[in-house]
Amino acid sequence: MILLEINNRIIEETLTVKIKNAQNGVKPESIDVTIADFDGVLYHISNFKSDKSKVTVSISLKFYEELKEHGADDLLKREYGQYLIPPEDGYNVSLLIDLKDIPTNWTELVKKIGLLKRNCFASVFEKYFNFQENGNEDNKRAVIHYRTDETMYVEAKSDRVTVIFSTRFKDENDIVIGKVFMQELKEGLKASQTAPLVLFSHREPPRELQNTDAKVDNNVSYVTFVLFPRHTSKEARDNTINLIHMFRHYLHYHIKCSKAYIHSRMRAKTTEFLKVLNRARPESKSTDKKTISGRTFFRKD
Repeated sequence: MILLEINNRIIEETLTVKIKNAQNGVKPESIDVTIADFDGVLYHISNFKSDKSKVTVSISLKFYEELKEHGADDLLKREYGQYLIPPEDGYNVSLLIDLKDIPTNWTELVKKIGLLKRNCFASVFEKYFNFQENGNEDNKRAVIHYRTDETMYVEAKSDRVTVIFSTRFKDENDIVIGKVFMQELKEGLKASQTAPLVLFSHREPPRELQNTDAKVDNNVSYVTFVLFPRHTSKEARDNTINLIHMFRHYLHYHIKCSKAYIHSRMRAKTTEFLKVLNRARPESKSTDKKTISGRTFFRKD
């Protein structure tokens, strides 16, 4: 199994090319690129007010207003500071890079901009990790509708943080393969004592979501992560956020890879069976006979 990248490589490579060209004295060119990411997220790289020496990177998240309730604006100010500008029309966050004033640590800046979506997500996790660290149990559960018909729930207790993903499977076969993956994650707890507790429920929401608007559906499953202080501490939380906010994509990506592998093996096995059948086919007996000279005649029995 592989882990998906948490950064957006297209943004990083595009900005790197722009900055290196500017450092080498290449005349800047106009740019207008729209990039799609997971969860219906869109990026837009363009020039600020048609100024080719100024590059704007904007992001649009349908659920950004829900993230704002949990401190997304404050976290982005902390991470990007002076590079934040009023958002472009149709987008939630915009960053401005002046190619005439490139900072010495521009590689770090480019990497940080590539993590823009991750940092938007991080606000809700950091907030509830702090609740757990401070022993604040009197907090309202965070509800983030990160995709259509799919929701993330975050709740903190004094000894743990519970993160629940609802995910929808469009194919019944995906449910079967998904259950296999969930079983493997459960087994991971036996192999590593530091792994979080993972629970999986199909159709029915977990006990934590009883008496809520959580959907009950044959195509809906719920995955629960129980994060303990060893996962939410200041030393470990960045890695925890990196991994957990990509979980939904990790799950569905590997389901698709598994189905593709199964199909390829089925095609290969079918090809082998066809070869066996072709070799086993009896040769047809013809009544046509030929003479030494090559003339054909029919023999009557």
